Amino acid sequence: MGIVLNQSFKNTIITYIGFGIGALNTLYLYPVFLGATYYALTNYILSAANVIMPLFAIGMQNTLVKFYSQYKTEEEREQFLSFTALFPLLMCIPLGIIGLFFFDDITAFVSKKNEVVKEFMLLIPFIGICMAYFEIFYAWARVHMHSVFGNFIKEVGLRLFSSFALLGLYFKWITLVQFVYLTAVIYFVAFLVAMFYAFYVKKPKFQINIPENVKHVMEYTFYIILSGSVANLLLDGDKIMLNQYMEIKNIAYYSVATYIALVISVPSRAMHQIVYPITAKLMHENKHDELNNLYKKTSINLQIVGGFVMLCIFVNINQLYQIVPEDYRGGIPVVFMIGLSKYFDLILGNNNAIIFNTKYYRMVLFLGLALVGLTFILNVIFIPLYGIIGSAFATLVSITCYSLAKLLFVVKRLDLYPFTKQNLYSLIVTTVLFLLFYFWEFPVYPLIGIALKSAIVTVLYVYLNYRFAISPDINKVIKMLFGKIGIRLE
Repeated sequence: MGIVLNQSFKNTIITYIGFGIGALNTLYLYPVFLGATYYALTNYILSAANVIMPLFAIGMQNTLVKFYSQYKTEEEREQFLSFTALFPLLMCIPLGIIGLFFFDDITAFVSKKNEVVKEFMLLIPFIGICMAYFEIFYAWARVHMHSVFGNFIKEVGLRLFSSFALLGLYFKWITLVQFVYLTAVIYFVAFLVAMFYAFYVKKPKFQINIPENVKHVMEYTFYIILSGSVANLLLDGDKIMLNQYMEIKNIAYYSVATYIALVISVPSRAMHQIVYPITAKLMHENKHDELNNLYKKTSINLQIVGGFVMLCIFVNINQLYQIVPEDYRGGIPVVFMIGLSKYFDLILGNNNAIIFNTKYYRMVLFLGLALVGLTFILNVIFIPLYGIIGSAFATLVSITCYSLAKLLFVVKRLDLYPFTKQNLYSLIVTTVLFLLFYFWEFPVYPLIGIALKSAIVTVLYVYLNYRFAISPDINKVIKMLFGKIGIRLE
């Protein structure tokens, strides 16, 4: 776990810095400077682009991680890198032709409730392509064990430049419409930076060659396209559905709540950047016991870190919502529902990495497609009845079912199990502290109250986890951090 802990720790710090900047944008700058309508519009465009991104990437970011370590010679690896970078370009052509042919029909459908969407339709595929190639070149760096810089671009760079764009809007250097187009430019620049960094890590020698195992590669790629589409639809499909049934400004209210809840998944996102290629290598080498050990370690470590984040959010949620504009304050139930779904997914450790690298991934994929159908049906039922809360409930049910199905699949088919009694201890600690701190608040300004309560919760949470040695890896990190400030823990 050395390299995993090292890069995961750096990625976690970077990701939380990014989420801190994103929190400033989401809770204040977007609502105040951009307004509900254009905030919702920007969010809708990015969500739609993220949903179609797997079609443009053709699953190559995951394919690259899975197959790169299987090639034995440097020449074979260079051929494979060239293939993963160039093949998606060929696939963008037919997708572009299809999109242009049905452009008017698609535009009429997505803008029937909100006309403001129509003007910016072309930005969706443009940003989708930028996202796709960012992920491909990020994977290029990750297979060479360089995950930190790409994570910095993704988590900090994009949000930081969005902050600058929002300040430009505040000082009237740009208009609302120009801000939306500038957002697209930011994603294009991120893609270019990721590409040049990938080339710095491993200088390309592009060649038009097809890998010998192209049949297996393309078969895996096809299913990964569907898998990526499933994952992104479960993540962003609710916002697309809201656009079809409600005024677009409701997406802004929903986005604030879901952003707060998504902070819980940050540790998972950070650790997976480096765990994915390691998981692929262990599975390729058939090291079952080492893989099972990694599975358990990622589960408890993510549960502890993610549980701490969830705890701090849940006990402070009422005061947190006092600092956002009043129109946004109906989203507290959304935070709880989305947050719990993310927590459950978090404690499954590197479950996704295992599934993506097994020969059984097709079966789970089709289950995922069924759950996308379930999400769609639940949204159609509950959004008209309960608005954004109905959409959150649909997401909670769908993601929980999907996560549970993947867990059962890995346990039954691969004889891998992520949980130990330590997971139960962690759950007990988190639950007890939530019940102790949720129902009272410091009678001070909200930010001060949040800081004070979070400080107390942090001390107790760290102490209890360290005292009962729930995770040896977490204890090592705690010892290391205290050691750097001259405090020795026994």
